Amino acid sequence: MRFLTGLMSLMMMMAAVSVRGSLAPVPWPATDGLGRSLPMASETGGPRSDRTVALFYFLWLGPHAGAGGPWDVGKILEDDPLAMQKPDSPRWGPLHAPHHWGESIFGYYTTDDAYVLRKHAQMLSDAGVDTVVFDVTNQLTYRASYMALLKTWSAVRAEGGRTPQVAFLCPFWQPATVVRELWRELYEPGLHRDLWFQWDGKPLILADPARLATDVVSMSFDEQAVVLAPGGDGAGDGAGVLAQTFTADREWAAVAARIPTWGTSDGAATLTLRRGGPTGEVVATRRLERLVDNDWVRLSLPGLEAAGAFCLELSEGSGRVGWWSSSVSVIPGGQALVNGVAVAGGRSLRVEYADPAVELIRDFFSFRSPQPDYFRGPERPDMWSWLEVFPQHAFFNARGEKEQMSVGVGQNAVGRRLGSMSESAGARGRSFHRGARDQRPGAAALGLNFAEQFEHALREDPRALFITGWNEWIAGRHDEFAGIREPVMFVDQFDHEHSRDIEPMKGGHGDAYYYQLAAAIRRYKGTPALSEVMAEAPISMAGDFAQWKAVPGSLADDVGDTAHRSHPGYAGHTQYVNTSGRNDIVEAKTAGQGGQLAFYVRTRETLSPSSEPGWMWLLLDADANPATGWEGYDLMVNRTPPSNGRATVEKNTGGWNWEIVGSAPIRWEGVHLHLELPRALLTIDGASGRYFDFKWADHMPENGDLASWLDAGDCAPNGRFKYRVAAAGPVAGPAEGAKAGPAAGLGGGEAGKTLVNPPARD
Repeated sequence: MRFLTGLMSLMMMMAAVSVRGSLAPVPWPATDGLGRSLPMASETGGPRSDRTVALFYFLWLGPHAGAGGPWDVGKILEDDPLAMQKPDSPRWGPLHAPHHWGESIFGYYTTDDAYVLRKHAQMLSDAGVDTVVFDVTNQLTYRASYMALLKTWSAVRAEGGRTPQVAFLCPFWQPATVVRELWRELYEPGLHRDLWFQWDGKPLILADPARLATDVVSMSFDEQAVVLAPGGDGAGDGAGVLAQTFTADREWAAVAARIPTWGTSDGAATLTLRRGGPTGEVVATRRLERLVDNDWVRLSLPGLEAAGAFCLELSEGSGRVGWWSSSVSVIPGGQALVNGVAVAGGRSLRVEYADPAVELIRDFFSFRSPQPDYFRGPERPDMWSWLEVFPQHAFFNARGEKEQMSVGVGQNAVGRRLGSMSESAGARGRSFHRGARDQRPGAAALGLNFAEQFEHALREDPRALFITGWNEWIAGRHDEFAGIREPVMFVDQFDHEHSRDIEPMKGGHGDAYYYQLAAAIRRYKGTPALSEVMAEAPISMAGDFAQWKAVPGSLADDVGDTAHRSHPGYAGHTQYVNTSGRNDIVEAKTAGQGGQLAFYVRTRETLSPSSEPGWMWLLLDADANPATGWEGYDLMVNRTPPSNGRATVEKNTGGWNWEIVGSAPIRWEGVHLHLELPRALLTIDGASGRYFDFKWADHMPENGDLASWLDAGDCAPNGRFKYRVAAAGPVAGPAEGAKAGPAAGLGGGEAGKTLVNPPARD
């Protein structure tokens, strides 16, 4: 009764979980620090709600800091270029202790830092990431970390903000403990279920559903691999039939055999279960294709079987296939057979006994078995990859649809084998493409590996892409991996070149990979079209702010993105404090009246005193050209505190240098501010004045580093994004005569150009 009550409650809970569509990228223009402009809707087409982007996300920054740190490999090698040959160097942390390959723009943070989690939600939603996939492959669920994220992201949503959904990538070979723990602590009690990512109408979990049982009797032998000869009809009277009888002592659900293929990948065979003995009634059968060497192949029963005697057969072999066996029989009441004849010894066997909890879990989730291998591709339907070498495989579902592919920034693959990122033989780092590493200075910032993999994925165009990754940052220090020994080794992350994080960093590539991600997602999922046309409306600077209510074309900004930070860093090495968030900008508008332009901005709470530094700047890209001005901005209004109802107007003279060219009327009250500029300013330097871009910013550093604005004050829109409006007509590309950056924005050099013209879609 308790089980049935729980099942009914669960079904009601599942009915309340909504299935949502694709999270559309923000439509605004942006140009990264390398001069690459994001593609707009005219290049990508409109949003495709049937395409999904998943991003690998890591929860382990903090839980593994017991040994100390942070130890930054990049800084260690900068101080001592020969440190990789000095395992006893005091610069290194202990053997196996996690080391950072670099430093995030948010510092060496821990993944329970709510400030950082808010920033991640904002950045990933702006880029169009539908779900993050938590890494729990190391038999740890990091519950404190994921609960901190879920709590923070739920708060963001409650404020009206956007966040991705969440899912989990579980251990590849032994997922049962982790899946049950996630079930017990998150899914069964229904915590934060609005954040669960749905796939085919159920919460997605990346785990092999055949490996969930814990009530298992397993007899595994590796003494000898008995070869299954080709042929045989499976009835016990033909050549090439191997079998093992056994007795189940209670109700049971599945049986498995351990199959060698001697390293081959084209082996096939038929697994058959008979009731009673080798000539008994067939209970279940399964044809096995593309067998994996030394894998347990499972035969699920159509229903629970009562206790009794049974016989498992392997027959109809093709390719090189066998059954791991022993010369001594240790299976109680069991007998090994060859072609129906009893022989000495016993065969590897695993019996899964009935477990209502397992069946409930299997019914609850949409399972996709994760493929750990970088080279092999799909071994059966309903598998997903998380990382592969180029060219990546397409993975298909049980309906035969091209469902999923992986896209990676870098791969710890050396030639055609799994390796370490730090191996002297050379792994596939950020600048690896066309079969070799690009040796140009600064190539690591261009995302050539990422661009090559994304180009291939765009050609295949599956329903979902899994991108690795966002914020891994650390890897343990070793002296041996996969049979290779070197004085100092790092497997999954090493240095700037040999790493795979997209999250913006201090130094190195800055925020280039983030905008490369945004550009790639636009190419894959499409981009909402801009439709903001500047209203022709008479705005009086002395009038009431209520006059703006009648002006169409509201431009929104995130609510709540001025939250302050006070949180210990990794291993408690420092206390991160950021109180720069001040005026939370939530809405902007523009309007024209004759020869004048009016700009309006609204904040969440009453504006702070105008005498405070960096108070409510307006930046204008008058010619919609990212190649002119500072980061494209030609004009800056109100950079110095306003006086006597006037704001300074400055023109850019190169870099972060500005020259006062006039002043403009400005007025503010409560949460409202507006100012007025001559329309003629938008025709400077030969621009047509048809389109212009602008941004509001509050409490930003005057350092000329736009990437640092991700971690300061508030700007609308976020980061490098700009609002674009048209003086008349539809909003499209850059202003006439403007020199836009490369349309693809997916990589530098020739790799980036390959995505300028994406393949045609139906």
